[in-house]
Amino acid sequence: MLTYESGVDPVGHGWSQSQVRYYIFALLFVVFDVEAVFIFPWATQLERYGVFGLIEMGAFVFVLLLGLIYAWRKGVLRWV
Repeated sequence: MLTYESGVDPVGHGWSQSQVRYYIFALLFVVFDVEAVFIFPWATQLERYGVFGLIEMGAFVFVLLLGLIYAWRKGVLRWV
């Protein structure tokens, strides 16, 4: 009547608690990684977008930096 897991007898309890900070750290990584995907096409077509595209991307990066500063000040980026 044991739980079958790839042919190995289970060890320990079936439930373990993880700290929330690991999930938050992973979500921050995903957010900034996805934002890099948005920056790449802009960088390849910079001449086409001109000054307007440069200003828009500057605002986009500024909002990203605000989010990073907020996370840093809240201590989310501390890996303890």
